[in-house]
Amino acid sequence: MTACVWINLLDTQTTEDYGYALAGASILIIDDEPGIRHFLYKILLPRVKRVEQAASAAEATQHLDNTHFDLVILDNVMPGKTGLDWIKEQRQIGLYADTIMMTAYADLETAIAALRAGVGDFILKPFRANQLLGAVARTLDRSHLRRDNHLLRHELAAGRVGAFLGKSPQFEEVRTMLARLAPLPTSVLFTGESGTGKEIAARTLHKLSDRADKPFVAINCASFAPDRMMHQLFGVREADGENRIGLLALADGGTLFLDEVAQMPYVLQTALLRVLDDRRVRPVGSEREIPLDLRLLFATNADLDAAVASGQFRADLFHRMNVVNLAMPRLADRSEDIVELAAYFMQQFSKELGMAPLDLDAETLLKMRRYDWPGNVRELRNLIERSVILGMFPSEFAGNSDTSGGEAIESLELVTQRHILHMIDQCDGNRAEAARRLGVSRKTVDRKCAAWGF
Repeated sequence: MTACVWINLLDTQTTEDYGYALAGASILIIDDEPGIRHFLYKILLPRVKRVEQAASAAEATQHLDNTHFDLVILDNVMPGKTGLDWIKEQRQIGLYADTIMMTAYADLETAIAALRAGVGDFILKPFRANQLLGAVARTLDRSHLRRDNHLLRHELAAGRVGAFLGKSPQFEEVRTMLARLAPLPTSVLFTGESGTGKEIAARTLHKLSDRADKPFVAINCASFAPDRMMHQLFGVREADGENRIGLLALADGGTLFLDEVAQMPYVLQTALLRVLDDRRVRPVGSEREIPLDLRLLFATNADLDAAVASGQFRADLFHRMNVVNLAMPRLADRSEDIVELAAYFMQQFSKELGMAPLDLDAETLLKMRRYDWPGNVRELRNLIERSVILGMFPSEFAGNSDTSGGEAIESLELVTQRHILHMIDQCDGNRAEAARRLGVSRKTVDRKCAAWGF
């Protein structure tokens, strides 16, 4: 059957009419008749990202060995091997693309066999261009929905992530570096104490990049059982023959963030090293690799240099990860940001919990700024949530709005004095810099210090 039997080759519908998944798709066409291949190619080429053709099952296999396709469209009747037999064979060695089968014989037996083989849809010959595009769009939409559901479940299991807030000089340096790194494909290693916002910084970097509309997948290497982590990351070919795609492949086109990399098992370090070198992933039990287009970001609160020296972490992997090291500052080192962070968390939790917000008066904020915060922003967040639930701050943070602990209420002048002197200390005695951070003139700071006898 040749292409002349089809009609309405170019319809008036646009790519948007079939959903945005179509525009980014990579499709392989398999048919032994040149006319049919050319017909499909002409329909799909202006609407999708890439289209390749194969005249035989053997040629199609070569294409799959070299390139990952989102969708395969194939005829069931081909010389030497039927389309169904080819799909079954490819599923055994690793076929992760969705499939649409073209057939002129839609009998029940063939339909059942196709469903068992994992065929996503049928197109009955002869068909129109809009019928083909509709089937392609439906199949791709289902695939994207499965991926989004999987990623959403993973995201929900990981828990909430806070906002990227702060105006201190230390935090502005981080923002400047993120803006510089955003357009580059470079790997970044985020270091710093637990709770300093490494994942939030990684998400911000992703949003600033040209991958912002693609997936961001965050993985905590300490949260997976070592024997399951390879399956979760790389995917696996199950005993029943089903191919389960891993988080690496699900993040294709976007950004993969690996947190707590120091706790990564050694066998996984070796496998990840190959991913960084080759940008390809081989699911567990599969014979075929999947090419990846990924930006990889890493984070740790451990001393990786010491882990490398002790032999617990591969030196070659460390050097590939550590192209750019972005150190996140401690909350105590940017205490001026506590005011903004505390107000944000107070508003967030009072709304989420349906409870009245507490008053963040000057005395409470001053005590918060003088506290060391060993748990950093995470500790501050937990403190605000707990305080909203209890309806009061702990005694060590209670201010003018809560005097149940019997503390004397200090005057606003004393609070102002402590705040300005604290800022001068933070700036190593540089009053001009302290005035800039406080948002007042240098003369104001000098006048206040003279009045206080400093």
